[in-house]
Amino acid sequence: MTARDSTEPRTDPLPLRRGRRDTPIRSTYRLQLRPDMLTFADATTIAEYLQQLGISHLYLSPVLTAARGSTHGYDVIDPGTVAPGLGGPTGLKALSDQVRNRGMGLIIDLVPNHVAVADPQQNPWWWDVLRHGKDSAFSRYFDIDWSKSNGAGGRLALPVLRNENDPAALTVDRTGAEPMLALRELRFPIAPGTEGDNALRIHDKQHYRLVSWKSGLCTYRRFFAISDLAAIRQEDPEVFEVTHRELAAWCEHDLIDGVRVDHPDGLTCPADYLTRLRQLIGPKRLLVVEKILADREPLDATLPIDGTTGYEALADYGNVLIDPEGEQTLTDLSRRIAGHGSDRAWIGETEHRIKRAVAESILAPELRRLVAAIKQDARAESFDTLALTNATIEVLAFMPVYRGDYTPLAGMTAGVIAEVEKRNSELTAPLAVLVTALAADAAAAVRFAQVCGAVTAKAVEDTMFYRAARLVSLQEVGGNPARFGHSVNEFHLANSERAQRWPATLTTLSTHDTKRGEDVRARIGVLSQAASTWAKHVETWQESTPGPDGATTLFLLQNMFGVWPADGRPAASVPGLRDRLHLFAEKAIREAGTKSSWEEPGAEFESAVHAWLDAVIDGPVGSELGDLVHELAPHAWSDSLAQKLLQLCGPGIPDIYQGCELWEDSLVDPDNRRPVDFATRAGQLQSLTGTPALDTTGAAKMWVVAYALWLRRERPECFVGGSYLPVFAEGTQADRLVSYARGRVGEQAEVIVAVTRHSVGLAETEWGDTTIELPDGEWTDRLTGRSWRGRIRLAALFDRLPVALLVR
Repeated sequence: MTARDSTEPRTDPLPLRRGRRDTPIRSTYRLQLRPDMLTFADATTIAEYLQQLGISHLYLSPVLTAARGSTHGYDVIDPGTVAPGLGGPTGLKALSDQVRNRGMGLIIDLVPNHVAVADPQQNPWWWDVLRHGKDSAFSRYFDIDWSKSNGAGGRLALPVLRNENDPAALTVDRTGAEPMLALRELRFPIAPGTEGDNALRIHDKQHYRLVSWKSGLCTYRRFFAISDLAAIRQEDPEVFEVTHRELAAWCEHDLIDGVRVDHPDGLTCPADYLTRLRQLIGPKRLLVVEKILADREPLDATLPIDGTTGYEALADYGNVLIDPEGEQTLTDLSRRIAGHGSDRAWIGETEHRIKRAVAESILAPELRRLVAAIKQDARAESFDTLALTNATIEVLAFMPVYRGDYTPLAGMTAGVIAEVEKRNSELTAPLAVLVTALAADAAAAVRFAQVCGAVTAKAVEDTMFYRAARLVSLQEVGGNPARFGHSVNEFHLANSERAQRWPATLTTLSTHDTKRGEDVRARIGVLSQAASTWAKHVETWQESTPGPDGATTLFLLQNMFGVWPADGRPAASVPGLRDRLHLFAEKAIREAGTKSSWEEPGAEFESAVHAWLDAVIDGPVGSELGDLVHELAPHAWSDSLAQKLLQLCGPGIPDIYQGCELWEDSLVDPDNRRPVDFATRAGQLQSLTGTPALDTTGAAKMWVVAYALWLRRERPECFVGGSYLPVFAEGTQADRLVSYARGRVGEQAEVIVAVTRHSVGLAETEWGDTTIELPDGEWTDRLTGRSWRGRIRLAALFDRLPVALLVR
């Protein structure tokens, strides 16, 4: 074998190419737009850097007009206009022209499921419904229960009252062109002819009724349990046309190359909606959906889409690096510290219990409407409501997916109902009513599917993922913490199926919704390789600086390990880190809901947690934690590069979340939506002149990202739609390699990706006699510039970086 160094980075611009069809989507870069930090104009200034990095398409967060002060854009108030704060339609057009001139394109994030109603004055549709009730031209846009039995006397219940004294604070605001009811900073319209009285009597004459958020009353369908977001009825052709007018114009003028659909599971019929959407955008634009698939749940191949936003791929790339040898040790640690093992049995039981609690509490309004629909569709109006409610909740609690009405899941709901009946024969009669209603395939079937998704999201990702504490890197959107890692064989088959069935699906490692950023997850995952060491440290720390609650302590310690500075600096000296950890801890314990909650914050417990956090940061535990982070940092970086290269060259279209081309230490939102220093990243890309060291600068990650993206640009046929073939090593450490080959379909492989897994053990054993056999020809590692032939030793291949990108 021979070695040759040639690592000068290539940042030459692509030849100018215009038009959507001439811009194949090879990679996307997610930008979190917001008026105060990243507008269309700001995006145009970084387009050159993203082009040089190798990105083919900018993937924009929602761009339609959102509520004032929105930091994410998903709280749309006007689906008919482009957000003025981002630059309006002219700004979007200018950005599209800029990226087109660079041979790039745009992907737009679409929010079809809901609009924002927190401030009624900002949403003209909602304001009109409040003013005119059922007679409003917009009442059909929303999914509102106007029945006399809706709990609000047939009125629209708005859960905005904070306490029982709030109604006394109602006044009439007569300062504007029309009188309005005023409650604190909120204003509500007054129906024509009802304004001549005091505030309380005026309120009693309105089409709406202000109720306490604790009342369990809400007579409009919401996004999950968020009363500030009202669902809209995309099944109505008029609603679809009005809410997609801007999208139609963007397609007509060829401004965009694809669409990402936010939360389609909340719609009445996702398949029908996506069919209409595909007809609108045409057959060649990318169409992906934010579909969170359960463990081993197949994506519905009958949908007219290109794939998902990539959470299932995220689980594959991260979990193949988890060391199964650490499972028992971490399970035992969780039992001792948290009081439970966070294992399969505990997770199954806890998930079921939380789902029941969620359905009975924060989703009670949706459940009430569902049960009413079941009674109506089953023609069982006189059937016992309590018994039917209990049976319905039990079925929802055992449903293993977001919604079971997709084609490949046929029979799943029946199987769950059979299991529920087997567990409790007393539910046979109410289950028969439920079955009759679902068989009618009408309102009840739709509401069952919608409520099922809301129950799953609130119970699993928003609650249980904050209670489990065995290995928190597994507790990610689309993940299954009951499974402690994936085997290499399983990884390869998942990738092979992705290459064959969904070649243009997005893949991701970080999004605006992930619980932890990719590098934080990678570092925490290394604890599976150093389980005994971690367990000893945790038990020592728990004795010296005990936390207020075992489960909370173990959960937060892992997250602190994930973001702690690796360069030896005290955490207290890192600007903003202390505040970020406190904010994350507050969110985590309120989401967990065991000692505190958003509805009823536990002031004493939260105060104890904050005091413990400061004691850790400022005391000996923080110092020892820093030493452990420093010791394991090379292995964390190894896993970060491994999952990044596996994603970038794997089947599908890789999406890079803003800023993640360098090491990043983000926790859950809003922490992961902080502004990104693009100038530093552009400068770092330009300054790379040779294979960088694996260190705190993140230069090695930038190097890997750039070379992988440049290769995708150079040989696109090898990737989207290309072949996929596993590559296996031989020797004593063969199981520490993950490798695959890519190429044009029907031709020899042209690219081989090889990465290290379970590197902690290699510190003792090294690679030894482990080798891989390269196919005929000369292969050059784009990351080091060295060339190889025939059988090569992995010790030599990985002596500079723990990953390799070989090109024939």
